[in-house]
Amino acid sequence: MTDPAIRTGGPADVEPVLRFWSHAAEGTDRRDSAAAVLALVERDPEALLLAELDGELVGTLIAGWDGWRAHLYRLAVDPAHRRKGVATALLSAAEKRFVGFGAFRADAMVLRDNALAHPAWAAAGYAPQPEWDRWVKPFSG
Repeated sequence: MTDPAIRTGGPADVEPVLRFWSHAAEGTDRRDSAAAVLALVERDPEALLLAELDGELVGTLIAGWDGWRAHLYRLAVDPAHRRKGVATALLSAAEKRFVGFGAFRADAMVLRDNALAHPAWAAAGYAPQPEWDRWVKPFSG
């Protein structure tokens, strides 16, 4: 198999990415919107990583850097292209980006119930931190 081409997403990718997530990403309580994705790519033009094979979107990963920590979100691979190195290529690109900033580790948001994702993250060298729990406070709106 040919390695996927990895590139950063821009404003023209917002709607295709939203469609892709509805097909390839695990459902959650996220409120995905074009405005939110556009705000991401405008604030950090290199954060949204896209994997393509023959011009077709087959994977996404948000590689967020806040100046202090490296965060990974929305790793999604088209079901027809899983187990073909797409996630590995996206994670490699994100990790290269983070190392360039001087990051010493990355954290990944992975749903506990997303059993399909756990082996992929483990294979890439990631593991849950049992001493930490994520605390959240939803904002209305």
